[in-house]
Amino acid sequence: MININEVTETNQMIEKENLDVRTITVGINLLDCASDSVGEVCSKIKSKIVNVAGKLAETAGNISMEYGIPIVNKRISITPISLVGASACRKAEDYVKIARALDEAAAEVGVNFLGGYSAIVSKGMTESDKLLIESIPEALACTERVCSSVNVGSTKTGINMDAVRMMGRIVKETALATRDRDSLGCAKLVVLCNAPDDNPFMAGAFHGVTETDAIINVGVSGPGVVKYALESVRGASFEVLCETIKKTAFKITRVGQLVAQEASRRLGIPFGIIDLSLAPTPAIGDSVADILHEIGVEKAGAPGTTAALALLNDQVKKGGIMASSYVGGLSGAFIPVSEDQGMIEAAECGALTIEKLEAMTCVCSVGLDMIAIPGDTPDSTISGIIADEAAIGMINQKTTAVRIIPVIGKTVGDSVEFGGLLGHAPVMPVNKFGCEDFISREGRIPAPVHSFKN
Repeated sequence: MININEVTETNQMIEKENLDVRTITVGINLLDCASDSVGEVCSKIKSKIVNVAGKLAETAGNISMEYGIPIVNKRISITPISLVGASACRKAEDYVKIARALDEAAAEVGVNFLGGYSAIVSKGMTESDKLLIESIPEALACTERVCSSVNVGSTKTGINMDAVRMMGRIVKETALATRDRDSLGCAKLVVLCNAPDDNPFMAGAFHGVTETDAIINVGVSGPGVVKYALESVRGASFEVLCETIKKTAFKITRVGQLVAQEASRRLGIPFGIIDLSLAPTPAIGDSVADILHEIGVEKAGAPGTTAALALLNDQVKKGGIMASSYVGGLSGAFIPVSEDQGMIEAAECGALTIEKLEAMTCVCSVGLDMIAIPGDTPDSTISGIIADEAAIGMINQKTTAVRIIPVIGKTVGDSVEFGGLLGHAPVMPVNKFGCEDFISREGRIPAPVHSFKN
């Protein structure tokens, strides 16, 4: 039974502690939109997206109004387009036409972002995969809502280093293609290892081929709620600390469960998963770095940061699992630099470096996220950063990702403003020593020995 104290507590979380449902994401299977004609593929895609998700924005707005729960984003994830367009696309420009159609469909149904302009190339690349990847810079430059992801590795298959090398170049070309907007296209492009099929968060969301025709996945976020709860147990033991985080995560997840079930009922689409992720925003009081400070580190990046983040991530997952039978996606703590005011401050004062962030990705939910670097960073260095992060994911059997932004025309000491939820960031230095000889090798890094479990 829900009592009045729980209602009051939840209301305070929403009004004073930045609790929100970060996204309702409708996943849509587009495999039945395949055709020999690019024009027909585009037509089928637009028709299906509008038919399935046409009422998503309206429904989310109604739920938010009726329950008083902020629903920040409405999004769509689709089957990786390299699969859908394989029969029709003969050149990269064909995929760009599909990207435009996706953007038009997303605008028509009123969603913030659409994810799934993607390729899964963890073991090898088809000709279709290559064409889609080559089209990414132009596709992201000419669209507003389309997000792209490429999965280059997994624990079961190893790391496709040909794809890693290619993505270093593609990230740089995307930066150049959107240089008039501070290389914003790279904020819509992520390179993954062990990508999940049911992630509702952008830019890495896509509708996995193991999913049903349509699904509703909900992402909930509440860094401010966790920080507020921890303020009441300052100086307490680790046991009390952990119990407080778990109980708070449980309450946050229940809010997501309510919204997910209601959206599923109203839209007639099955409920998939709740992704409980402490995804920060640039707003004051909505920072994962502030939680780490409350746990006891002076600044994010100080000694003890990785241990504190590991504790936080684990307790968030434990609390979420108790609150919903279907917790999935990424779930845990995100550390995007530009989207977290505390992370921004830590980077500006020198407490936080890319190397420390890489160490933190061993225990957080995703990886190197929303990091601005000098625009003249070599392609091979970007590939090396991607390879390092993929190796962490492959060996540790977890999802890792790189969403890095080489801001053309800017260097260390400059800052860049992306706006909205994407925030702003200082341009961070990268290691000046190269890895060209390593990245230029062909083939793939084999899967680790512990992947052989059949």
